[in-house]
Amino acid sequence: MLTGSELLTKVKDLGDVSKTDLATACGYVSKKKDGSDRVNFTAFYEALLNAKGIDLGGGNAGVGKGGRKLSYVATVQGNGNLLIGKAYTAMLDLQVGDEFTIKLGKKAIRLIPVGGEEEGDD
Repeated sequence: MLTGSELLTKVKDLGDVSKTDLATACGYVSKKKDGSDRVNFTAFYEALLNAKGIDLGGGNAGVGKGGRKLSYVATVQGNGNLLIGKAYTAMLDLQVGDEFTIKLGKKAIRLIPVGGEEEGDD
């Protein structure tokens, strides 16, 4: 499969041919189970866009099923609760029933495990 400047050169050289012939000539073809050819248009178009300097973003940086990134921002809900979320509790290896003492600082809210030692103040 051609990529980058080689792909752009090949597309320009082939000129006015069908999209199928273009993708096939650039190597974006795979074999089906029955032995027939399958043209990989999606991979071809993505490689063509990347060669032209356009990145659509692979979305590989997502976390979990939703593909969302952790924002490290908590919002107070309508009922007054401050929801942290499962991704953060898993990252901190917190378990159901863990208890914390809340310490309010100038720029942060600290959760100190009950019975744990408090580190230096900021």
